[in-house]
Amino acid sequence: MAAGPSPTQTILRLGTRRSPLAIAQAEEARDRLLGAAQAAGDRIAVEIVRVTASGDRVLDRPLAEIGGKALWTRELDAWLLAGEIDFAVHSLKDVETIRPTAIALAAVLPREDIRDVLVGAPSLAALPQGARIGTSAPRRAAQILHLRPDCRIVPFRGNVATRLAKLAAGEAEATLLARAGLNRLGEASVGVALEADQWLPAPGQGAIAIECRATDTATRARLARIDDAASHADVAAERALLAALGGNCHSALGVWSRREGGERCLRAALFSPDGAARVIDEERLVRGDADAPARLAARLLAAAPVTISAHFAGPARGG
Repeated sequence: MAAGPSPTQTILRLGTRRSPLAIAQAEEARDRLLGAAQAAGDRIAVEIVRVTASGDRVLDRPLAEIGGKALWTRELDAWLLAGEIDFAVHSLKDVETIRPTAIALAAVLPREDIRDVLVGAPSLAALPQGARIGTSAPRRAAQILHLRPDCRIVPFRGNVATRLAKLAAGEAEATLLARAGLNRLGEASVGVALEADQWLPAPGQGAIAIECRATDTATRARLARIDDAASHADVAAERALLAALGGNCHSALGVWSRREGGERCLRAALFSPDGAARVIDEERLVRGDADAPARLAARLLAAAPVTISAHFAGPARGG
């Protein structure tokens, strides 16, 4: 008896920025999705579509001065909503807190190491007096200046290789990078990790976000197969805190989400841009208590001096 026709293969187009890290994240998402589809007997192929983001074109100014986090997502959002791609991959820490309702966060991959690493010195204490620190991130700049007010911040933008090249060229004595990005690029030996209980990472750091059109139920169902529930819950709590604070690209905010005894604990610190002022607090998140991040935000803002609070807009106005 002749075999029937083989099932039709569905081709999904995955949008990503062109940087080496973005491509590595897209390839991880593709491989996980193909593995899950094979296990489910779902015949799909994934085509990676490279898009040049606005944030990759302008490298001589801080992100906050040229449009904020939207510069990482604008082009991919437009391609997604126009149907040019079926889903997109982002570093979640680079995704705006308030997203278009037409776009759904369909999956978060298992979270990588959340820590920052110091490159150029064996520790913060070992930095030479008056050291130049290359970073364009308000959070990193403020934390450095809080711990080492003698240091000087010089702007560093670009991908990992660009920033390491600037450091090698002597433009600064040290810089800070995300351990997750280095690991994904096969550069796990670079730098010295700063422990999260002392140096707080960015909201969503180490997490890969996968978005698709909210109305695309077939793609959402496929992506749900690779969603890591624990990582998704962690970053959702961090982003809820950021939304309640009204933080934006000018805000210096660090947050550490960890699990203890079946509960999630959220520790956060707000800094003045010059690092001189800091407020820090934490909240335990009991399952089903969706208001806990907002309570933590309210306490932080109530305790913050104007040098900090001026950089936070309050609930539901974050960027």
